[in-house]
Amino acid sequence: MPEPLQGKLVSWEEARHQVQARRDRGCRVVFTNGCFDLLHVGHVRYLQAARALGDFLVVGLNDDASVRRLQKGPGRPINPQAERAEVLAALACVDLVVLFSQDTPLELILTLRPDLLVKGGDYTLDAIVGAAEVLAWGGRVQVIPYVPGYSTTGLIQRIAALGRAAAKDE
Repeated sequence: MPEPLQGKLVSWEEARHQVQARRDRGCRVVFTNGCFDLLHVGHVRYLQAARALGDFLVVGLNDDASVRRLQKGPGRPINPQAERAEVLAALACVDLVVLFSQDTPLELILTLRPDLLVKGGDYTLDAIVGAAEVLAWGGRVQVIPYVPGYSTTGLIQRIAALGRAAAKDE
């Protein structure tokens, strides 16, 4: 049976080494981040689009404590960080997953120094953490258009509504 994380979940130091090795070979390193709780088709399309912009995609994943501090909603994250990391690592478009516990990914971005920083269309350039720093070292920042109709919050609401409807039928 293959290892669930396929060697993709790494420490900051290992990520830094792998990013530098890829860069030394002329690869373009792309970085994005998020909670990725209840992975859905919008996430998958977003990550595939991010990977298509470069050669090596690193995903910074909020750990459980940072998700709770972001106040995403009661009971969040639904899936613990180990499971969220495993699901991300299973995607062919994701090369590395790196957990971070800070409120923002800035420290991780500064450590990895990606060539391209990517966020979803619900962000504006001035609201992207790390954008100024990436641009300052000659990198690029890209906003990928939001895939309408897909969100973790919406998915949770649909599941809750189904649960309420099922309870009424009993």
